[in-house]
Amino acid sequence: MRFSGALALSLALPLLSVPATAWAEGQSSSGLPLPAPGDTLRIPGLPPVQLPPGTRVFGPNGPVDPESLGPARPRGEAPRTGPRETEAKPEPPKPTDQKFRPRPVVREATQRAKVLDELFKRLAAATDSDEGKGIAGAIERVWLRSGSDTADLLMSRAVTAVQAKDMPLALELLDKVVAIEPDWAEGWNKRATARFMTNDVNGAMADIDRVLKIEPRHFGALSGMGFILEREGLDKRALEIFRHVLTIYPGQPDIKKIVDRLVPEVEGRDI
Repeated sequence: MRFSGALALSLALPLLSVPATAWAEGQSSSGLPLPAPGDTLRIPGLPPVQLPPGTRVFGPNGPVDPESLGPARPRGEAPRTGPRETEAKPEPPKPTDQKFRPRPVVREATQRAKVLDELFKRLAAATDSDEGKGIAGAIERVWLRSGSDTADLLMSRAVTAVQAKDMPLALELLDKVVAIEPDWAEGWNKRATARFMTNDVNGAMADIDRVLKIEPRHFGALSGMGFILEREGLDKRALEIFRHVLTIYPGQPDIKKIVDRLVPEVEGRDI
């Protein structure tokens, strides 16, 4: 808290009349110990007043630091009426090096979609089955990662259970997978496969429908749907599905053979 010049001076005057014996004894008339000599009373609008050794300026709440009363000014200078000036804090240096500049954050889902789009273009343009298998394998590896460590671990255990023909365990694990990651197409696809292996055709078709809503280009799920439709005697619908699969992944000799077999049965033989 700052004091006006008159108030600070009036508070200091009684201390200016402290007896010399008190100075010699190192205490004030009130019995308080006196500080080291050299205190200066600075009153706005007046030249600095050198106080006797040990003199302190007192305010209503006790001793006041003389420096808090403001710096001394030359005679004739108008008193300041505004707030005390404070030193401006230097601005932190702005990094100019490229490595300090913020980099754009690319969402994993966006990056994943771009990778898949490029792979599907290459898959459709593949000139032989070996090239197609390599690209299809890359796509399946992307599909197999959910982005959740928990879901990926459960999926790994479910695949192991299927290989061991422990279908109850596989289905239990896959139920948890689709509950944790309902937007992961491969979770539904793997459960559709497990359901088909246990003769739960309706459940498998329901899961395939979920897969295709998330990833319409899922050639594995589409092929599974085609097999189920053919098994149920719906050859015309199965043929449509298999033809669609070949527009996505042309390099599948086995699917081409199925199409060649179904065409005459569905559309008749040329005379």
